[in-house]
Amino acid sequence: MADALTVELVAADRMVWSGEATMVIARTVEGDIGILRGHAPVLSVLSEAIVEITAEEGHTVFAVADGGFISVANDRVSILSEHAELSTEVDVDEARAQLEDAKSGHWMDGSEAERRIRMAEARIRVVERDTGSSS
Repeated sequence: MADALTVELVAADRMVWSGEATMVIARTVEGDIGILRGHAPVLSVLSEAIVEITAEEGHTVFAVADGGFISVANDRVSILSEHAELSTEVDVDEARAQLEDAKSGHWMDGSEAERRIRMAEARIRVVERDTGSSS
């Protein structure tokens, strides 16, 4: 449809989500960005955080990305990340275990521990946000 954004959320190993949307919200290293139709071209680095896509049908798709890039041009949004998963794919127990492991952090340097903590927290929050939105 001419009034929608064409959105692709791509991980290194697969297409995570693709479709038409009315809005995309993501977190870059410079802060949150909201994208609507007609947005100026952007190329930015993503943080480990939740990506929120309001699909054209009106439902919201929640995903988590472990960084990467977001590109916006001509009403096309491409989100590229090494690892990304939909909220419905997240194993919360595994994410909590990863969070505890990263917080102990004795086997990794500080910046790697911080990155892993942010990612584990984002994986937990994406499920909570999705569950909260469907009630």
